[in-house]
Amino acid sequence: MLALILRRLGTALPTLAAILILSFLLMRLAPGGPFDSERPLDLATHTALVQSYGLDKPLPAQIALYIGRIAHGDFGPSLVYRDFSVNDLVAQGLPVSLTLGGLAFLLALALGLAIGLTAAAHAEARTDRALMLAMTLLTALPTFVTGPLLVLVFALGLGWLPVSGLETPYHLILPVIALALPVAGAIAKLSRAGLAEALRQDHIRTARARGLSPFRILVVHALRPALVPVASYAGPAAAGLLTGAVVIETVFALPGLGRYFVQGALNRDYPLVLAVVTLYAALIILFNLLADLLYGWLDPRARG
Repeated sequence: MLALILRRLGTALPTLAAILILSFLLMRLAPGGPFDSERPLDLATHTALVQSYGLDKPLPAQIALYIGRIAHGDFGPSLVYRDFSVNDLVAQGLPVSLTLGGLAFLLALALGLAIGLTAAAHAEARTDRALMLAMTLLTALPTFVTGPLLVLVFALGLGWLPVSGLETPYHLILPVIALALPVAGAIAKLSRAGLAEALRQDHIRTARARGLSPFRILVVHALRPALVPVASYAGPAAAGLLTGAVVIETVFALPGLGRYFVQGALNRDYPLVLAVVTLYAALIILFNLLADLLYGWLDPRARG
């Protein structure tokens, strides 16, 4: 287990550096600039702004300067939100994104496992087929479809929940559900398949022969090995929820990192976009490490 952690940490910093450099180059190669606007600036003002933010330096020097700032925990000034540093914007948006993604992951895990267990307990019956068909549909629907549909039904149609914003905890209900549904469908299908395989093992037959109840066999003896494919999916799923929050935060007007990322990309706010990319990449690496550790706990044979 320790060797796995050390290997992951050994590759994390080079991976983050490569992502940062590639993102920086892609942002600078995109047409337009942070100081382009409907009212063109005069040459002197534009030149002064470019020099004040160091954008007149060669790209390698800009990259080295930015990496040095990040090493000291400073993401630099925002080129668009002049009254805020990027650290200020991250401090405002990151808790919203983590709350949204964390709640969505917990809901997806609980819903997916419950449906997977129910389907496995009624294997090959109508309940099993109906649930798996519904989960396939949920997995196929993207969040930018389910989000507006939920708003149309529960906010505009029934009036039960607010449409957008983050004034109360109720404003999180629809975005959390919209973000969680596709992942819940995938977890349900994986847990159903894992349980079907686990229930065919010899020790399960032995448990049945001893007269143990079907519920005890399912939950106590079959669930842990059945969760191995779910653990493999957990890291990418958590990363998908985090990056998928970009769409959801835009649809529901939530002040999270995803919304700042979209606005920063449109306005060519290089420090803001790179800060979000760096944080997302670091969290994705962390989630995958946690998923690997969980996989090793569930299946000791996978430990290196």
